[in-house]
Amino acid sequence: MSATPEMQHPGLVFALELDRAGGAKPLAWNELTNESSSPRWLHFNFTDAEARQWIQTHSGIDPLVVNTLLDEDSRPRAIHHGTGLLLTLRGVNSNPGENAEDMVSIRLWVEPDRIISTRRRKLLSVAGVRAALAEQQGPKSCSEVVVMLTQYLGDRMGPVIDALDERIEQAEFDFAAHVKAPYGGDFSALRRQAARIRRYLAPQREALERLSRETGNLLSDQECNSIREEADQITRYLEDLDLVRERAVLAQEELIGRMANEQNRRMYVLSLVAALFLPLSFLTGMMGMNVAGLPGTDNDAAFWLLSLFMLAVAAGILALFKWRRWL
Repeated sequence: MSATPEMQHPGLVFALELDRAGGAKPLAWNELTNESSSPRWLHFNFTDAEARQWIQTHSGIDPLVVNTLLDEDSRPRAIHHGTGLLLTLRGVNSNPGENAEDMVSIRLWVEPDRIISTRRRKLLSVAGVRAALAEQQGPKSCSEVVVMLTQYLGDRMGPVIDALDERIEQAEFDFAAHVKAPYGGDFSALRRQAARIRRYLAPQREALERLSRETGNLLSDQECNSIREEADQITRYLEDLDLVRERAVLAQEELIGRMANEQNRRMYVLSLVAALFLPLSFLTGMMGMNVAGLPGTDNDAAFWLLSLFMLAVAAGILALFKWRRWL
């Protein structure tokens, strides 16, 4: 498929006419309103003003659906509206240099012979479906486009979830092996990342489950089963994310407990040292007063006698600690 006709308008990401055999041919901007008996997939960048204008005035879609297709803030959902299906899906951000949890969305209006989809940022799952069409191995109908797109979205989520699991295992290993200094930043970051991804996957599972139950005339039974399998896969991803969060919380609690124990041990040692030197400091302070009448000032052995007395006091204090099992 040549991309030349599609480049004639910046708001049109691509426009394809399916040949019902796994392939497609590109359409130019001025061909979007032409009559055709073949299914079409029109994919727009809704941030472009002319693309928005075309969807509003030339697509023939209900204004309520148009508002969803052009809405900046999207939430995964599946709603049947008349003879069509309004579908909003999200996928992990696999674009280079982007954070995976900063998920990107696609909004689709699906009719028996036409799909109009919109996006703001590039979604690599859409590029995967388009590449399959270029190789004559793509979807043959609009319903198959929906099924393949949900499968590609799920396939791209798997490596991200696996990477989170590997990171939490490595962080736990480093913590247990004292490879790093005690610090909870790794666990906090993993917990936040898992929470952000889960925030969008949970409603997407609900949307796919609803789509598999309320199909109307758009999806076949086999396609419904495929959608249901994708919903089950997302359920497993959610369970993995919950496990990552729980492991991160438990590791942080263990980290806090370990730090508290280390602090208590340090304070215990300091307390023992203070208890040992307090009476000795009292003796040295008292015998160091520069006043008349201080005993031993005229005795050459007074210093050694005082030192022996202080050693005896220190030995007595240590014996007391040992007897009370403080050491």
